[in-house]
Amino acid sequence: MNRQIFYRLALLCGVVLAVATVGWAKTYHMTSTSTVPGAAGNVYVGKEKNGNIKVDVKVSHLAKPGRLTPPANNYVVWLQQEGSQPQSQGELRVGDDLEGELKTTTPLKNFNVFITAESDSQTKTPSDQVVLRVTVQE
Repeated sequence: MNRQIFYRLALLCGVVLAVATVGWAKTYHMTSTSTVPGAAGNVYVGKEKNGNIKVDVKVSHLAKPGRLTPPANNYVVWLQQEGSQPQSQGELRVGDDLEGELKTTTPLKNFNVFITAESDSQTKTPSDQVVLRVTVQE
């Protein structure tokens, strides 16, 4: 009997901790550009124990990059602190449901997040074809 109560309390504590962690994350709504005006995106950020910032980029209604004008091969997520060069965080893959997600971590506290359409996912500099953007301030 006591063991059963202990397990239930442990489960309850785990659920409360999981919900509290999600509750501490901030949500930033991305702004779409005329390249893909119907696209929507959110950036969820939360602090890690070591002081870094967790960044979770989620998009929806984002057309496949080959359907853009001009067509591209993929999307890339960039972080940029004011006065610094943009840093590629990797390719944002968009599924057949026109949704995608990319998770990363950064030491930056105040930065811009933007997504560009690219011909090469390994590019070192972003193209001018920005599809979504937002400014994060932690």
